[in-house]
Amino acid sequence: MKPAPVIPNARKNLRVAAIAGSVAVAMVGLAYASVPLYSMFCKATGFGGTTQRADAAPETASDKFIAIRFDANTAGSLGWNFHPVQSVMKVKIGEQNMAHYSAANITDKVLTGTAIFNVSPAEAGAYFDKIQCFCFTKQTLKAGERVDLPVVFFVDPAILDDPDSKSISEITLSYTFFPVDKPDAVSAVEQQLPKQNTN
Repeated sequence: MKPAPVIPNARKNLRVAAIAGSVAVAMVGLAYASVPLYSMFCKATGFGGTTQRADAAPETASDKFIAIRFDANTAGSLGWNFHPVQSVMKVKIGEQNMAHYSAANITDKVLTGTAIFNVSPAEAGAYFDKIQCFCFTKQTLKAGERVDLPVVFFVDPAILDDPDSKSISEITLSYTFFPVDKPDAVSAVEQQLPKQNTN
């Protein structure tokens, strides 16, 4: 007995189903890729106040100055006291500088946090470069421990050539610490260590 012939409408339906399935798979793939692609875009362009990373400051600095204001925030679920040591610095554009933040674990538990950051105005993000920063890694504090958290940075002199950014006189660098639910670096042994307070 011969199989029933495939009628044209059935072929058309199969083609449409195959195309729809391919589009669905592509959309799922794009959704997964969009977060890292967006992150790469922000890092490359400074979009949304995303700062840049650099190995070193330029060899020569401008004679122009810019004010850097420092801001600190902590998620309510992280039992830390986190604040900038200095509120404002006036720095030469292109010169390497170091600012300090302070964090203290005010609970009786070992806690790990991670900091997210941005600068405002957002246009300055493409020109604010960090060489070293506590925000590059997770931070683990024992119960009662206080630490100094430095950030080494410079403002790229190219900001002076950008018509949208050259009139900026002040940049705010802002950090917010959030808890890390399952810190890799915290072991049961560390949690048994005595409290340490380095004021």
